[in-house]
Amino acid sequence: MSNGDNLRSLIFGYDKNGGGPSFSVLDQLLIPHETKYVDIKNCEDAWDAIRSMRIRGAPLIAIVAVLGLAVDLTSNKTTVAELAGIVGVDEVKKYVFQKLDYLKTSRPTAVNLFNAMEELKGIVNNADNSSREAIVNAIMTHAQFMLERDVSDNKAIGTHGADDLLSRHTHPDGVLLVTICNTGSLATAGWGTALGVARELQSRGKLRSIAALETRPYYQGSRLTAYEIMTENMPNPCLICDSMAASYIR
Repeated sequence: MSNGDNLRSLIFGYDKNGGGPSFSVLDQLLIPHETKYVDIKNCEDAWDAIRSMRIRGAPLIAIVAVLGLAVDLTSNKTTVAELAGIVGVDEVKKYVFQKLDYLKTSRPTAVNLFNAMEELKGIVNNADNSSREAIVNAIMTHAQFMLERDVSDNKAIGTHGADDLLSRHTHPDGVLLVTICNTGSLATAGWGTALGVARELQSRGKLRSIAALETRPYYQGSRLTAYEIMTENMPNPCLICDSMAASYIR
């Protein structure tokens, strides 16, 4: 779900034969040498993908957790069977909330993850209390909404960011950008935040050059952002060490 669909942090869809939803994530530990998607079939898989850092980026962590829960509740036979055996809507909610609390332990410092879990608790509490199906449907609907909202928000960030930069920079060849960490399609559901600004400038023909900091100690910049920049054929790309940022900008 990115510019040109050539950079997809995740793949989510429904079986064409009427089956439930399927979900997989790009194993970012293998980038840039290998492109491999890992199936997420339940909350445990989502937890492991987050904990092991197969996926990174605050927005993506939250989305993977919510989608992992949605797939778990609808496509995982073990979970579906457990739900079927639960009597009472309050007990269904308790069961779901236990899974939410479990997912939060995958990355205790991830603010987006905790916010998403609290938002989802509100969705569950406000859902039609007539049946477990209504609660599960509310979770699935919200998961799909999160996907769409993230891409929409990212593109809005790109538009406003590009507008602001162009209003203050008058170089005829456009803007020279420096970016740090991983803020592109691989950190989100698609398009990206800071790197989304670069994509918007590029689409307008106003991106003169872009430099990515390596981002120590995990090197998200050199492994992920630089990979995105090269894949998207951004102009005059450059990878620099973190300590070069000040001199490079001058």
